Amino acid sequence: MPKSKTRDKVAYTPPTEPTPQKIKLESSAWVPRFMVAFFVIGLAWMVLYYLASNISWVDSLGAWNVVIGFGFIAAGFGVATRWR
Repeated sequence: MPKSKTRDKVAYTPPTEPTPQKIKLESSAWVPRFMVAFFVIGLAWMVLYYLASNISWVDSLGAWNVVIGFGFIAAGFGVATRWR
């Protein structure tokens, strides 16, 4: 019976680990300032709408004042996602 060929196995070499990247864990100084500013502006807009609705430019917007107030608050939450 003929002899089969022998296979040469290549020795296993584990993959080299990539060098770890330094991650910046600090947020910029503007992030908490803008976040708090958007929250305060949104809250102030809502309070102004409910307490001083007899002002002509506030009354002319009607129910859009609620949308504007919540828009500022939502922008504050959007900026808050950048805070670390």
